[in-house]
Formats: sequence, structure tokens, C-alpha cells
Amino acid sequence: MYDYLIVGAGLFGAVFAHEAKKAGKKVLIIDKRNHIGGNCYTENWDGINVHLYGAHVFKTSNINIWKYINQFAEFNNYINSPIAKYHNEIYNLPFNMNTFYRMWGCMTPDDAKEKINSQKCGIKAPANLEEKCISLVGKDIYEKLIKGYTEKQWGRECKNLPADIIKRIPVRFTYDNNYYNDIYQGIPIGGYTGIFMKLLEGCEVLLNSNFLDNEKEFTSNSKCIIYTGPIDEFYHYRFGTLEYRGLRFEHRKLATKNHQGVAVVNYTDKDTPYTRSIEHKHFEFGQQNNTVVSYEHPCKVEGDIEPFYPINDVRNNLIYQKYKRLSENNKNLYFCGRLGGYKYTDMQETIENALSLAEELIYGE
Repeated sequence: MYDYLIVGAGLFGAVFAHEAKKAGKKVLIIDKRNHIGGNCYTENWDGINVHLYGAHVFKTSNINIWKYINQFAEFNNYINSPIAKYHNEIYNLPFNMNTFYRMWGCMTPDDAKEKINSQKCGIKAPANLEEKCISLVGKDIYEKLIKGYTEKQWGRECKNLPADIIKRIPVRFTYDNNYYNDIYQGIPIGGYTGIFMKLLEGCEVLLNSNFLDNEKEFTSNSKCIIYTGPIDEFYHYRFGTLEYRGLRFEHRKLATKNHQGVAVVNYTDKDTPYTRSIEHKHFEFGQQNNTVVSYEHPCKVEGDIEPFYPINDVRNNLIYQKYKRLSENNKNLYFCGRLGGYKYTDMQETIENALSLAEELIYGE
């Protein structure tokens, strides 16, 4: 009999498992994939740590979370400074004075603010994502740097997407290309997989195992289940299927030392089929004579495509609430993480949430 069965060896599951094991609990963690680490999983290819499921830059302003994750790896001082490519034009991200100078020739914050305000089209109450973006950053930036990328990402026109998909757009009126405002940022030296190996040290781990294939057996042998898979799948889609966008990754090994000069390039025109290219060696300042570049193609979730981004529109949120209410009837069953909670969360939020649940269930006994 296990004190905790944890479904999913991603970040939430691994952190919770670590805390449970540390408290002397008997833990089994299972995952349908053939590796631990979920979407944070990295593999070493010829000396380059490749983020197989997309770029993951760790960031937080919470000193406790920073100290926590640093128990398991040494982090470098990588600062995320992506660029946007619109046809043959290059712009700095996030939107800052370098972007505004390239776009309009604005050299002072006041000039840039005036230009943006002149393009907001008098929108007061945005009815969709297109209107929301224009009301925040004006028409030029929306047309060149947001529209094409976002429509590829979500598979829908911006005017058919809800306004609250984007809570805010990072805009700063300084010459600062640091994408994040967080105090602590970096990449674990040696990749993320080593962190998960340390988190799960001493835990019983079962890979290539789908909980739903042996649901009765797993449930009967566990006092409490932490489920980080899709909540609708767990309930056999009783109220309908929750929609996600997925990503298909195209990884290329190249016989060159430096292919794109930066870790992340966003392709913001609608014609380029992928949204981003990632040159992994730049995350760890690699000097290898070869390189690996990955291209991210947004797609429907079907077949072996993993669900990445919940489509939190009205329809899907209503369906999720039905599942959430149903789950409240299941004692000792907790739906967690991005798939269980049908909400996209960054790594630092995921760790905070896992530690909070551990405090409640393990240390609150």
C-alpha cells in the first residue's frame, strides 16, 4: 500500500514525490512516457543539452523557490533575450526602446508612447484578442509582431480569440532586452533531467505505464492519488473533451558552430510554418563545433502529440468547471498541474503549487 500514487513524473509530480519521500511516506510515481521530467526533459546530444519539448528558462522573484530549485542543480546566469523575425526584419523582444527604434525610429520613451497612443484606435472595451492587443501596443506592433505568431499558435484568427488569453503584453520604455522582470533567472548547468533524477532519488518510479490502463489496481494499492494528467481523460470525457494546442518539434543537427546567434527566434509572419526556433547551445554558452536547432510547429492535439496549452475560452472553461465539481466528490484524489487544473503555469508557479499541496497533505497531518 502506497501513501501516495503520483501520476506524472513532470515538475509538479516530482516535487510532491520528493517532499513525500523526505517525510518518510511510501511513494510510487508513474508516467506513460519512457522518461522522467515531463516537458522539461533534456537530452545530451554531442555535448549539447537539448530541450526536447521546447525552451524552458527558469525564472522567479521568490527567493524561497530559487533556493529550493538550487538544491538540485547549479544555475548559470542566462538571460532570455529572444528576437522576432518578420519576413526580412529583425526586432528585439520584449517590446522595448530597441523595438520602437527599429519599428518607428523613436529614440525617447515619450516619442514611443506618443506613437503607440496614436495607433490604439480609440478602443476602450476590447471584445476580442485583436482589439486587446491594439489597445495595448498599437496597430503596427500588433500587425508585425503579434498577429501572425498568435494565429499560428492558437490555430484561430485573433479576432476569434477571447481578449483575456493575453493578460498583459510586456512593454518597457528602456533599452533592455531582458524578456523577464524576475530577479532570479537561469538555466541548470547540464540540463533539467539531472534535477528530476535528484528529486526522485529513492522514490519508486514506473515508466511506460498509463494509469488508466490499470486504474483499479493502482487505485486499490494507494491511499491518496496525485493526478497530473488530463482531468477530462480521467473521467472518460463524460462532459466532453477539453481542447489544447500542441507542438510538433523538428530537431536538426547542424555542422556549424553558431547558426542563429541567439537561443530563441520568434517567427511572427503568418507564412513561416513554425513559431520559434531554438538553438540550444546558447542556453549554456556552448562552444561546440556543432549545433542543434529545434523548430516548433503548433498543431492540433492528436495521436502522439502532447497537450501543451489549454484553450481557456468560455466553452472549455465551462466544461472544466463540470469536471472540477465532479472531482470534489472524490476523497483522496487531487488533480494538479497544467493538465489536471486546465491552466497553463510556469515552472516557478508549479513548484509553489506542489509545495503548497505537500504542506497541506503531508506536513499538515
